Amino acid sequence: MSDITQTIDVDVPVTVAYNQWTQFESFPQFMDGVDEVVQKDDTLTHWKISIAGVKREFDAKITEQHPDERVAWKSVDGTEHAGVVTFHKLDTAKTRVTLQMDTKPEGLAEKVGDAVGLTNANAKGDLKRFKDFIESTGHETGGWRGDVPRS
Repeated sequence: MSDITQTIDVDVPVTVAYNQWTQFESFPQFMDGVDEVVQKDDTLTHWKISIAGVKREFDAKITEQHPDERVAWKSVDGTEHAGVVTFHKLDTAKTRVTLQMDTKPEGLAEKVGDAVGLTNANAKGDLKRFKDFIESTGHETGGWRGDVPRS
């Protein structure tokens, strides 16, 4: 397993950052390798990704979600990974976003890429693109404010 932790400060209020992160179908706009995310219901998403030219599909379940605080998930089939993103209000217009993930690279290309730090660098790039995405508009494209207690 590969353990990844990345943090970035974004110049939007915590509610804006959190609301945008709950819009999973927008992830291909700022996440490298994510081709499509379909939200099947409040807690289930279907992902199509491309890593090193290899296409994969899997479902992920939201395992915990609290507005303006955190979203945690775990894959339920296919690619093995889990993670949590937390949101920390720094002031009225600035938020710290911290992404923590555990992934299990599959195949030679993913294992080599992970060994040389590409998985961690990709997560850092995704957060930078999220920052650019949300700051360029200054507002979220939607938001889900439901609460999912830890299972």
